[in-house]
Amino acid sequence: MLLVFLFSIKVVAQNTNSQTETKTTTSTLKDSNGEHKTVKNEVINRTQKIEYGQEQPNSINIPTIDSPVSVTRTTTITNPDGSTRTVDIDRSSYYVSDGSIYKLALDASGYILTNGNFEPSLLRKTSTNSYIYKSNNQIAIGYFDLEGNLIIENYDNQSDKVIIKKYGIVK
Repeated sequence: MLLVFLFSIKVVAQNTNSQTETKTTTSTLKDSNGEHKTVKNEVINRTQKIEYGQEQPNSINIPTIDSPVSVTRTTTITNPDGSTRTVDIDRSSYYVSDGSIYKLALDASGYILTNGNFEPSLLRKTSTNSYIYKSNNQIAIGYFDLEGNLIIENYDNQSDKVIIKKYGIVK
């Protein structure tokens, strides 16, 4: 009976190395309607497969080989009204355009672009992976290029042309 028990035990080796990190950020906005808290919860999961090299003669140890690390990020935003949304890629950062520094931050429905001198502009995601850009005097289309820069395209009635403004990401 003891022999049957010993041979029925499975030996399970771990073939992945996984680390999970969670960052929670709470921002509070005070206005005439009171305080509004928005909670940003970012979960970063790093997974690496453990791969083995060639067995060395006259050795009981088998060396491991470095393998690529797979990183997945999940960002959820809890709005002041209690609703929650998931963001694929968080583009929150600082951007530079025409010598001015702008801050792009997540808000309840998309992003808000602020500069100390002007009223905040809004970015709202569309179904085509672009954004509607709304400032106090214009509505335009925005998107992020491959380098992570924010590009705003605005139609000018007088010249009948599209004017492109680039906000370069500060790294």
